[in-house]
Amino acid sequence: MDLADTQPSLLLKGDTPRLIDEWQMAPVLWDAVRFEVDQRQAVGQFILTGSSVPKDGVTAHTGTGRISQMLMRPMSLFESKESDGSVSLKSLFESNLEISSTSTLSIEDLAFAICRGGWPASVSLPKEYALDTSINYIEAIINEDISTVDGIDKNPERVRLLLRSLARNIATMATNTTIINDMQTNDLSMTPPTLDIYLNALRRIFVIEDQPAWSPAIRSRTAIRTSSKRHFVDPSIATAVLGTNPMGILKDFNTFGFLFESLCTRDLRIYSAAIGGNVFHYRDRYNLEADIIVSLRDGRWAAIEVKMGQKQIEEAAENLLKLKERINTDKMGEPSFLMVLTAGEFAYKRKDDVLIVPIGCLRD
Repeated sequence: MDLADTQPSLLLKGDTPRLIDEWQMAPVLWDAVRFEVDQRQAVGQFILTGSSVPKDGVTAHTGTGRISQMLMRPMSLFESKESDGSVSLKSLFESNLEISSTSTLSIEDLAFAICRGGWPASVSLPKEYALDTSINYIEAIINEDISTVDGIDKNPERVRLLLRSLARNIATMATNTTIINDMQTNDLSMTPPTLDIYLNALRRIFVIEDQPAWSPAIRSRTAIRTSSKRHFVDPSIATAVLGTNPMGILKDFNTFGFLFESLCTRDLRIYSAAIGGNVFHYRDRYNLEADIIVSLRDGRWAAIEVKMGQKQIEEAAENLLKLKERINTDKMGEPSFLMVLTAGEFAYKRKDDVLIVPIGCLRD
């Protein structure tokens, strides 16, 4: 830290690529790297990694043209070798829609994967220890990380209640007012400005990542809801703060459904980022919805409904077909595919061309 304050260039000497972890603790390194890159005129010199976004205004230069930024998320089920990867998202967008495969993941496997999370430290641990990673992570967030990121002390009990409220409202469009009211039932009030401070801090340490609404061109004047869906970067944060485990969520199938949707959202964010895409959701005033919209930079898009049970597949497929009719495809183009993402066993294409894909078969 003393070197970073007095002569940061010394920390940049040595073999390249040179990795500096938690660089935001000494943000002067950002400007030092930018200067050194200009001097060397070479690519791939430095890798700066950090668990939070630094405070605003601490760097003199944005890094544009010198530094590329990449968001690192937890591991997907394919990366943790739990999905067999037999159905490729990239391949589906390339019109390879003839799918036929089988997932080996059981409901119990998915419950465990949700509670364990995609943390690299937990994936390789024995089952009896793997669940501790997310619990320890939550305690660090509550008692330290959320306050150090912006230098504003925060009440740990308020943080815990806020996280619990977000967990109870995971994969929903719960408003800030809903969150505040939820917290007030626990005899602990929070004003809207204070809530914004807490939520922004959670974003800066990569704990929450809401799912924005998709705003396509539609054929009618139907109003589209623009609220984001509440999500953590990993569903294990929700189970840890709620104090539950795989057996607990198996006994509460309603909560399991929301957590499963969050797991699917996490994985599709990872897979879509690898092919230049982003993840949204769609819902209009008539409650016609798609849980996930994957939109690529070149304009291609796909609509996905997330359903755990086989009985829900028919309704989900009908909704996706209705959504396709509502979208102005003259402006938006035809969807590359329509998919029901399930916790089931078989991947196949229906007669109406809607794809049924288990999360245990999917990859980028």
